[in-house]
Amino acid sequence: MPIIDVTLTQGRSPEQLRTLIHELTLAAQRAVDAPLTSIRVMVREVPSTHFAAGDVTIAERRSSTS
Repeated sequence: MPIIDVTLTQGRSPEQLRTLIHELTLAAQRAVDAPLTSIRVMVREVPSTHFAAGDVTIAERRSSTS
């Protein structure tokens, strides 16, 4: 059973998240020939102040480019 775990910063629309789930499910089905009913997708959304790279949060990065 493929389990796909995705972490994103908050801010995408429900439609975008639904499309992501759909496309990831189809990709897993094609890649490993898994039955659709066995594929699990979890999407975790975190605040941009709780997601950092190189000691800079996404919120800080966004505010410095504005």
